[in-house]
Amino acid sequence: MKIYDVIIIGAGPAGMTAAIYAIRANMSVLLLDRLSPGGQMVNTNEIENYTGTGKINGAELSMQMFEHTQELGVEFDYKTVRGIRDNGSTKSILCEEEDTVYETRTIILATGTVPRKLGVTGEENFSGSGISWCAICDGAQYRDKDVVVIGGGNSAVEESIYLAGITTSLTIITMFNLTADPKACDQLRSLPNVTVHPYQDILEFTGDGALDGVRFKSTKEDDTEQHVRCDGVFEYIGLEATSESFENLGITNKFGFIEVDDEMSTSIKGIYGAGDITHKKLRQIVTACSDGAIAANSAAKYVESLRA
Repeated sequence: MKIYDVIIIGAGPAGMTAAIYAIRANMSVLLLDRLSPGGQMVNTNEIENYTGTGKINGAELSMQMFEHTQELGVEFDYKTVRGIRDNGSTKSILCEEEDTVYETRTIILATGTVPRKLGVTGEENFSGSGISWCAICDGAQYRDKDVVVIGGGNSAVEESIYLAGITTSLTIITMFNLTADPKACDQLRSLPNVTVHPYQDILEFTGDGALDGVRFKSTKEDDTEQHVRCDGVFEYIGLEATSESFENLGITNKFGFIEVDDEMSTSIKGIYGAGDITHKKLRQIVTACSDGAIAANSAAKYVESLRA
């Protein structure tokens, strides 16, 4: 059985950058992902803060990064990882498809995050049919309709600006106030079809068969309840770590994020973390790429030490 020098799990910006640096370090590299390359970046309508690109669509940047990996000869496969075994100087990666098992000397975990859900009444009923977590994927179907966005962070505000341009009305409901980049917040507030309801708790998604609105109440002392009618909802309330497949390794914190040092090393020799799956303060494309480069460099040094 072939033993790779490094297998990278997750083909977002961290994973793809790690693959580029790893193959340029003359390592044998396999990049795995169960979905299309790009991670959360694919679902971003406009990216304006990635150095050197100016304003760019997330799917376009994802494809540019992936094409770069392919130009360098990085091996890629669609696989769903269900488990990892640490064998010491080698590691085994167990996949769901055909019970495939890969062997490798090092692993870079770049599995990223998934959107957090509210867990309130009606959410499951209308998930994928009225409630979405991706404006670039589903926004077009709400053209000239009334839409609610839940959340006030960077993703919520950036996607709201996009949605406001195609919808009749856009209502933003957030637990606190708008906390995104001040320039973006000012731009959003200036739009004539946008209403912001800060300091609110979501109570319920309403509708008989189809979503027709959102019920919420103030977190202030008056506890006032309101109901906004809408055709669709987009949720942006944070992210959850996708670490189920390697929880057994004991390298994550209580929230499921990987603990790494400044070399992206975990507590297990030969296993590294990179990107949004790691415990960090700033989750951006540029920081994910930085993590990937550092992790690949660390993995290359470790593989060299095994051969010494």
